[in-house]
Amino acid sequence: MVQRRTFLKSAGAAGALGLTAGCIGNFGEQAYGDGKIKFLMSPTEPQDQMMAQYQPVKERLNSYIDSVDTVDAKYAANYSATLTAMNSGTADVAETGPFAAALGVNTDKADIILQRHAYGSWTYRSVIVTREDSDIERLSDLEGKTVALADALSASGSLYPLYMLKQAGLSIPDSPGSEKGADFTPNWSSHASAKQALLNDQADAAGVGYFIVRGEDSEYVDGVRELDTRKNIPRAPLIVSPTLSDEEKTKITEAFTTAPDSMYYGEDGEKGTEDDIWFDGVRKRGVDTYQPVIDMANELGYGEDVFKS
Repeated sequence: MVQRRTFLKSAGAAGALGLTAGCIGNFGEQAYGDGKIKFLMSPTEPQDQMMAQYQPVKERLNSYIDSVDTVDAKYAANYSATLTAMNSGTADVAETGPFAAALGVNTDKADIILQRHAYGSWTYRSVIVTREDSDIERLSDLEGKTVALADALSASGSLYPLYMLKQAGLSIPDSPGSEKGADFTPNWSSHASAKQALLNDQADAAGVGYFIVRGEDSEYVDGVRELDTRKNIPRAPLIVSPTLSDEEKTKITEAFTTAPDSMYYGEDGEKGTEDDIWFDGVRKRGVDTYQPVIDMANELGYGEDVFKS
């Protein structure tokens, strides 16, 4: 059983971000015990792309756990919807972001079982980028401008960009997901949508995880340049529903930790193709690994009342 520690003091910390039933559609009753595992993907990349990436994960869970006949993968509306589903037992396992997962543990909505590895590291980075042809040279130039961000509960696409903007002397929103109190106009969506908003000239800058703007032959994709960055964010975890038994949680954990490399090769089963999943390994970890992310939220002043309307 994952050991819980209280990071954010408010027991109802997720209220204003829509932690209500139905955000991800009708998943029915929790059904792991009836031969079905429900797996949720967070909206970090386009849905079709993620479905292809996670096809081998579905197959791995199905083949490894004898009592499972079906693995039903769904694309969640946002991190909040994921936590709602985990809490209600209408989803069993999910991939999500560091802050959302830690918040889920703190509010008894989820348990962290694994940390993911990618690009040679257990950590990653958050960036604020603008267009190459923009006249914005520093973060302070974003006063009065529009900044596209990922999900409000995203570490690399919300918390860390807000921290960078605050350090640059700008006032940040009173809470993630709100515009109130900010010196700029924040637009929350997803990593992919924030990137497109920037490239389509619908935003002056974007605060996202570096992975979404990472170039193949250069540091950044064409048309993007960096304004600021923060490194060493613990890479995103995999979480399970607290409604599962310890035995069920253990089986899901083992399905990942003992998986062959082919689980990461995507729907076509070939390494190095477009549908490869973004991570290449996992290790057992709990909520303590994500303490730095919670420290960041506390430093921003997003504490006891952060998610209250």
